Amino acid sequence: MSEDLFAKCGTDGGYFGEFRHSGDRYFTQPLLDSLPGRRMSFGGRECVMWSINNYLGLAESEEVKAAARDALETWGTSAPMGARMMSGNTGEHEAFEKALADFAGKQASILFNYGYLGVMGTVSALVGPDDIVVVDKLDHASIIDAAVGAVQTRRNLRVFRHNDMESLESLLKDINKTRKKGVLVITEGVYGMTGDLARLDAICALKDRYEARLMIDDAHGFGVMGPSGRGTAEHFGVADEVDIYFGTFAKAFASIGGVSAAPSDVIEWIRYNARTQVFAKALPMVYVKSLQKTLELVRGGQARRERLFEVARRLASGLRELGFYVGKVESPIVPVFTPGGGDPRVAMDWIRFLRDQQVFVTGVMYPVIPKNYVEFRMVPTASHQDEDIELTLEAFRKLRDEKKLDLSMDWSGIEKLYGSK
Repeated sequence: MSEDLFAKCGTDGGYFGEFRHSGDRYFTQPLLDSLPGRRMSFGGRECVMWSINNYLGLAESEEVKAAARDALETWGTSAPMGARMMSGNTGEHEAFEKALADFAGKQASILFNYGYLGVMGTVSALVGPDDIVVVDKLDHASIIDAAVGAVQTRRNLRVFRHNDMESLESLLKDINKTRKKGVLVITEGVYGMTGDLARLDAICALKDRYEARLMIDDAHGFGVMGPSGRGTAEHFGVADEVDIYFGTFAKAFASIGGVSAAPSDVIEWIRYNARTQVFAKALPMVYVKSLQKTLELVRGGQARRERLFEVARRLASGLRELGFYVGKVESPIVPVFTPGGGDPRVAMDWIRFLRDQQVFVTGVMYPVIPKNYVEFRMVPTASHQDEDIELTLEAFRKLRDEKKLDLSMDWSGIEKLYGSK
């Protein structure tokens, strides 16, 4: 007799299976009992929060909240009704897209309701039979899902070693020997788990040399990186060379949604062919109007960006002085590594210890990073104060001393994680 479809649901299989099966709500789906900010309540105690991507502190912005309240008064939560292809298009949506295109330095842009669906919609609209997608090994799940769903065969999905330009060039050379149609290279701008930057200057040179197109998913760089916050491409001075620039509103913009920006004809093609947009209700007006205000604050947010990077530098410097291995701090993300990743129970013990010290962190382990290490992926914001950094450093000092951590171990596995330069 064949197995029932639901049989797996009672087991400890699947993603995070042991946590799900045990009913965990401490390490997975923890209950945080306050508004997003530098301090949040967890388990009935106030903690310094290092696990939300509120880079510029705009989740606390009273101006954004006021814009949202005004939009609710006017439109409620329902407007507009319907997909934009049918009855959900408005002048406000088009005006916001024009402003976003200008911010990204592109001719046009298109809004998506979620960043994940924006990546999937953009890729699926452009990639057809015989096209090839090339991705970085550490690209986000949305990129991988988009690529897998778009290519005709697995052979048409190629993966290069993280930030390794020799690996990328070798792939592009091989592809050009037999390619029939187009090639789309997709990387992140800032890698969300490791915090390092894609080598966009070198990648742009390679994509031009081998006649490929380049899409950047700059979720963690949009509003943060570059002299005016326009993203990682601006940081490298290659904004004009990136063919498709994608940003999400779930990080620095502290909201929801996403945007693809590109030449006008490309955006119009995506608009009419991205199933995740064509068959979805339009982004509600309350988000459009509040995000318009957020974009104004991001444009004028130089002081916030300077404070954000100052917090990141102070945190990273203090942790290094304590002996911890801190990865490259090229972006606001501060990746802190400790020994013990070979045993998940060790990682959970370290996380629980820090949370008991009123420092809320999340941990990353194998297979995301090499075995034998635990990464605390710490996300500074412009809102964090010096006292938050001091409390956090004291908690890590206690972790080092009370758990007798050997911080002199071999870190070559982590160094390899960042790719060859």
